[in-house]
Formats: sequence, C-alpha cells, structure tokens
Amino acid sequence: MDLIKAIEEKQTRAFTTQFKVGDTVKVYFKIIEGKTERVQVYEGIVLCMKNAGARKTFTVRKESYGVGVERVFPMNSPRIVKVEIVRAGKVRKSKLYYLRDKIGKDKKVKELLGGEIATFVAEQNKAAEAAARAEAAKADAANAANNA
Repeated sequence: MDLIKAIEEKQTRAFTTQFKVGDTVKVYFKIIEGKTERVQVYEGIVLCMKNAGARKTFTVRKESYGVGVERVFPMNSPRIVKVEIVRAGKVRKSKLYYLRDKIGKDKKVKELLGGEIATFVAEQNKAAEAAARAEAAKADAANAANNA
C-alpha cells in the first residue's frame, strides 16, 4: 500500500485554482496533433468530481449548438494548462446530474454573492500561494538533482 501511495504522490500535481462543483470554469487543454500543439478552451459548469489522489477527475458540461456536451478531465493530467473560474456557483449537492434534464433558465446555478465570494477568493488565493511554493520547491529539488 505504501508503494502505491508513493507512486500516486509523484503523479499528483497541485492546482493553482481551487474550484468546486457548481462553478463555471474554463479549462485550457493542450491538444497535440502530429507535430503541432494548440490549447483548446472548454468552458462549462462542473457537474461532479470523482475519486481521489492521482485518479481524481472532474466532469464539465456545456451546451454546444443546442446539444449538451460533457467532458471528463483527469485532474492530474499534464495536458491541462490551467483552469480558470468564470463564475463561482453555490450548490448543496456534490453531483449535479439533474442539470442534464433541465431546459432554459432551470439550468442556472446560484452564484456566490457578497461576503461568501470574498471568503472564497481569499481561500483560493491561499491555496494558489501554497501550490506555487510547492511547485517551486519541487523544481528546485529537480534542478539540484540534475546539477549533482
């Protein structure tokens, strides 16, 4: 069991943005086509987050030309460039599958307002600073190992 945890720790990466279910996000995903690379932006609402550790995934749903499209992203994928929160949502469920059946305005999720959003942004900034420090320490350790 310790071996599995050690391998998962190496594969997990710290996210600079802490988002949650109900948030509307833009996922910047790197697509490799032959020798060319491009970044595709996928914007939608986070329906769910599953699993933990290196296997953690999140599902993003959007409407494209009147058709609902869902995409599952591995949280620790090196192809995710960044995740940007467009709108912080306020929900009481951990899985928003009921949005699949809704039409029009019923699909809307309440937005965090006032003091709630200030608290959320403060927590997000603290998490981003901690993640940046962890990434910097990881890079310093890798450089020290390469130089030695």
